[in-house]
This record gives sequence, C-alpha cells and structure tokens, in this order.
Amino acid sequence: LLPLVLLIFGAIEFTTALYDKAVITNASREGARAGIVYDDPRRSNSDILDAVNRYCSDNMISLGGASDISTQISRGGDAAGDPLTVRVTYTYNFLALPTFITPLAPGITLEAETVMRME
Repeated sequence: LLPLVLLIFGAIEFTTALYDKAVITNASREGARAGIVYDDPRRSNSDILDAVNRYCSDNMISLGGASDISTQISRGGDAAGDPLTVRVTYTYNFLALPTFITPLAPGITLEAETVMRME
C-alpha cells in the first residue's frame, strides 16, 4: 500500500512542478512582452517586474506557501531591435510529501528565460 501512495503523491508532485515551470515560462513571456511594446517613454524594469509577479501570483500553485520567485531583466538598449531578456527563477518546494521528500531534496530550482526584440 505504501508504494502505491508514494507513486500517487509522486505523480502529483511531478505534475505540479511541471505546471509551475509552465507558469514561470509564461510569466517571463508576459514580462518581456510588457517591456518591448513601443511606448514613449519605454516601460521601466518595475513595470516588467509587476507583469511577471502579477502573472505568477494569479497562476502559481503554492498552496499558501512562500514563493521564491526571482526575476532578472537585461536590456541591450532601448532602440527598436535591441534585445530584452527576462529570466525568472523559482524554487519549487514539495507540497504533498514535505516530511518524506524535504530531507532528500529540499527543493527544485526551475528557470525560464525569454528574449524579445524591442518594437
């Protein structure tokens, strides 16, 4: 019975981690898109951070746990065609089996990066 329970909760953890990876990938895209849109003046890094954080807070599965989301923004300039890179890093902490898994693996670092060119 115990192997079956571990298998079920392992599948839940794995799919939740994959879902959160998709969320941070989309959050990096949302942030990059917010930053490259032509506007005068250009949108600031705080506007990009707001877009990333808003997307993550609306979609991340954390079950009330603290989220360890870090966002790095790198600009190649503000002219049309210059690259803008948004990198989101998130430490996934196990949800369903924290007492069994945490001593073995305290968390998984998930990363997503999007590079777009300024409009």
